[in-house]
Amino acid sequence: MSTRLTGRAWRLGALALAGLTALAGTGRAQQPGGAPQLPKEGGTPLPAATSILAAGQGLVAGGVPAGTPTGGVLPLSIADAIARGLKQNLGVVLGEQNVKAANGSRWQALSGALPRVGATFGQAREEINLEEYGFPVAPGTSPIIGPFNVSSLHVTATAPIFDYSAIQRARAGREAATAAAHSFRDIRDLVVFSTINMYLQAVTGASRIEAARAQLQTAQALYDRAVIQKQAGVVAGIEVLRAQVQLQSQQERLIYYRNEFAKEKLALERAVGIPLGQEIALTDRAPYAPLQTMTLDASLKQAYASREDLKSAEAVLQAARSSRQEAIGEALPSAHLVADVGRSSSAWDSLKGTYAVQATVTVPLFQGGRVHGAVAEADAKIKQQEAQVADLRARIEYEVRSALLDMQAADDRVRVARSAADLAGEQLTQAQDRFAAGVSSNIEVVQAQEAVATATDNYLSALYAHNLAKISLARAIGLSEERAQQFLGGAE
Repeated sequence: MSTRLTGRAWRLGALALAGLTALAGTGRAQQPGGAPQLPKEGGTPLPAATSILAAGQGLVAGGVPAGTPTGGVLPLSIADAIARGLKQNLGVVLGEQNVKAANGSRWQALSGALPRVGATFGQAREEINLEEYGFPVAPGTSPIIGPFNVSSLHVTATAPIFDYSAIQRARAGREAATAAAHSFRDIRDLVVFSTINMYLQAVTGASRIEAARAQLQTAQALYDRAVIQKQAGVVAGIEVLRAQVQLQSQQERLIYYRNEFAKEKLALERAVGIPLGQEIALTDRAPYAPLQTMTLDASLKQAYASREDLKSAEAVLQAARSSRQEAIGEALPSAHLVADVGRSSSAWDSLKGTYAVQATVTVPLFQGGRVHGAVAEADAKIKQQEAQVADLRARIEYEVRSALLDMQAADDRVRVARSAADLAGEQLTQAQDRFAAGVSSNIEVVQAQEAVATATDNYLSALYAHNLAKISLARAIGLSEERAQQFLGGAE
């Protein structure tokens, strides 16, 4: 029975680690599938996230809706989204229950090392055959005694004097509960990270709509000018057709981005528990603030000290080691004390005191290889968990190194993309002036529009990648819940 309890405690810790290690990051940035194929236009996919975003999106993408939709518009900032996510996200809700379940298993495991006390009230009516118990009865005398009443009140206590197996079982349960607690905190960090990521995606989507709307207005103005010039006989009809194609391409782009933005808001609403019928307005915009450089050594030191998934894995390893000691304890002697104190008589008004105290020592002599098998199984689990801890430490270093590389590249990319967008805008202005002056056809204008669209899209993608790199670094070093927004704003 004790082995089964310990196995359950260890498996609970291992399950908590497996489920939450799988959640050691958030999901990849959504790439716009089915984007309109516009030649040399924007539509640049949002950058693929780093490795810490590769798994666990399914759990943190869900949420438990709170309330019902209202007729108004709900303003939602990043801080509001995080607060809602930490209450209503499915990962948080399930994580809370996992911690409660782990604590329940811990108490079950601990009970074997604690005294047990029970009270018994009894009322019986009996007849006893003396011959059944071997008492001689005189010839002609009935061996039956009774019927008579027996009233009793007893308090029985059982306490382990020494039970090494029960002690180790309690330790394994405690470590499993500790692992579940660390895993829950890791889930909270993951929800913060995932919420910010989805919020930034939606904000980027809103910025794409604004840019596409401005490009549509430019395309409309150029089309109107081409029509006027065609009517005046200044340009050929091909100029009007070319401008019309560009106008419709921008219309298609705007339709596509509006649809993507609507879906991104739906994903965010679902993750933070907002009813899907509720209209929301994102009040924050994608910030840009360079993050103070962090050294690799300092980042790794912080990560190894702060990552909750690593703490959870180490706690599961300790639980596995305690389970091995418990298996060894099954072959060791154990001592228990049993005491019974009570009062009994034939009637409740004449109860007399009775007691019994018994100390027992159990010495296992032969168990058919059960202990040997349990120890071998525990050794295998320890080796497995040691390998998982070593792999997790290596993965943490990989994630930190990748995040630092992404930080530097994303910062450089934002500067280049911003400059390219400014140059594309100047190119479009000059092309429009040349077309208005009749120096060139509107081919230059269309090409300049395409360059503006591409440069704007690239800048928005670079800005998203920069913010994603910052919160990825926060996640990699284990500071998401406390300092993710500070990282986003540029603080160290």
